[in-house]
Amino acid sequence: MKVMIIDKNTHKVRINHMIDWLIYMLGYSIVLILVSLIFKKTIMIDQQYFGMWVLITSVIVYILNKTIKPILVWLTIPLTGMTLGLFYPFINVFILNIADFILGSHFNIHGLFMSFLVAVLISIMNAIMDTLIIEPIIRRYKS
Repeated sequence: MKVMIIDKNTHKVRINHMIDWLIYMLGYSIVLILVSLIFKKTIMIDQQYFGMWVLITSVIVYILNKTIKPILVWLTIPLTGMTLGLFYPFINVFILNIADFILGSHFNIHGLFMSFLVAVLISIMNAIMDTLIIEPIIRRYKS
């Protein structure tokens, strides 16, 4: 399996989609497990087959981030601009609430503050994954 895809015409280097997916699934799963263990009463993941529900939640959040989030960002550009970017985390809150709705009783987030906290932690995790894992891999294969 190739790890890197190099386009010689544009000199762009990107990670294979499968590797990218695995990296983000690991990150989302870690954030969801830690938050559900720390805040047991407000973020609940079904304890029966806990790991499976964490993985399914991670997959749903990843898919929603790749499909619905760009549309929501585009639609809310004026609102995000008027609030100087403060509205952007609420897009992630909306994505988490969609995942909560899809999974029903297997994944529940109670309260706007907890949704906001998980959204911020996922955003921080995305930034850390990009700077500490993905960019070094790209730099290594670019040279």
